[in-house]
Amino acid sequence: MEANAPKRKEARKSLRIKVISMGNAEVGKSCIIKRYCEKRFVPKYLATIGIDYGVTKVQVRDREIKVNIFDMAGHPFFYEVRNEFYKDTQGVILVYDVGQKESFDALDAWLAEMKQELGPHGNMDNIVFVVCANKIDCTKHRSVDESEGRLWAESRGFLYFETSAQTGEGINEMFQTFYSAIIDLCDNGGKRPPSSMGVGFTKEQADAIRRIRNSKDSWDMLGVKPGATRPSSSTGRDQQLCGAGCAVITGTDGLTTLSGCP
Repeated sequence: MEANAPKRKEARKSLRIKVISMGNAEVGKSCIIKRYCEKRFVPKYLATIGIDYGVTKVQVRDREIKVNIFDMAGHPFFYEVRNEFYKDTQGVILVYDVGQKESFDALDAWLAEMKQELGPHGNMDNIVFVVCANKIDCTKHRSVDESEGRLWAESRGFLYFETSAQTGEGINEMFQTFYSAIIDLCDNGGKRPPSSMGVGFTKEQADAIRRIRNSKDSWDMLGVKPGATRPSSSTGRDQQLCGAGCAVITGTDGLTTLSGCP
């Protein structure tokens, strides 16, 4: 053998990972998986019975990944079936229908169910989550806008993608980013690296922003009841809020002044 012969680049070891899908029934979990794996869309709704299992091989960043996908039924009836499949998971595809607000509101319940089944020793912080806002092709019936969905996902450190299983929009990009994040997880000793996609809001800040967005009036926006008072550190006097959201300042002398009223 020649001394100067170039060394053959060693192939990186393939990964075997477990991925599960979560979300209410009829949000399109199975259709998203079929669109990516089989490049097709099934328009007729076929409910997943318990668990649908499949294996696929994908190439991401010059690395082969063997993916075990557990597509979990979203109907509450199948809870006793799916509760056995949460453990030893590296990635979660969390799906809601942008035209069904209740499916978006249910995301917290799905996370709570998973946390419960993982038990006290389970660590959801070391699992890659991707939130799919699905069925964006149905624009006329959309009830959850992108900013609300993205805020919910990124405030928790989750990936977020707008997808359509019917047209294929966002599907390939979502899976490539999702699998790439799982590779980073595995290369980091099973710990999820800090997300670079977040908007910098904590969960508490995101909840406050959501309250403001959904508030009925200025009282609701501030999270207080009409007529509420608060001490002012600058004046030493109580501040009462008027109906326009302005400060009604009452001093110790009983005199009342308005601050910021139009």
